[in-house]
Amino acid sequence: MKKNQKIAFLSIGIALYVVLSAFVIIPIINRIKLDLGYIVFGLYLNAFGIPATVVGVLGCILGNLLKGGSFRIAWPIGQAFIGLSLGYLLPKTKNIWLKILYSIISVFIGIAVIKTLIEVAMYQFPLGLKFSSNLVAFIADVIPFIIGILLNQKIKIIR
Repeated sequence: MKKNQKIAFLSIGIALYVVLSAFVIIPIINRIKLDLGYIVFGLYLNAFGIPATVVGVLGCILGNLLKGGSFRIAWPIGQAFIGLSLGYLLPKTKNIWLKILYSIISVFIGIAVIKTLIEVAMYQFPLGLKFSSNLVAFIADVIPFIIGILLNQKIKIIR
């Protein structure tokens, strides 16, 4: 795939992530919602690998800025971990169950561990409270992420 095509595909991915994340809101608990932008993130990481990290990071930043005018830095850092780890692993893995397992582990580390530790360190949130909240966020994020991976098996994006 040519560089211009890849940039165009990734830009479309960022736009789709932002629209699904910022405007299709399904609340779960408190400020936690089912983030449908993760469908796009999972699909793109599976299709494009590491370059698709930009879809999750920029999509997260832009979506949060559109929703509330600000964002906490812990989310994009968690997204970057997910993007870099799964961007490397998913394209190399052929077994769908292994892809799902890698995704569960990586999203757990990115959201429930990295995001929690950053928020506890930066904002002095209580660890137990923040971890339980981010555990719910992990569940709300990993489900659409896995749907994106499964969709990628059906939708063939030119690489």
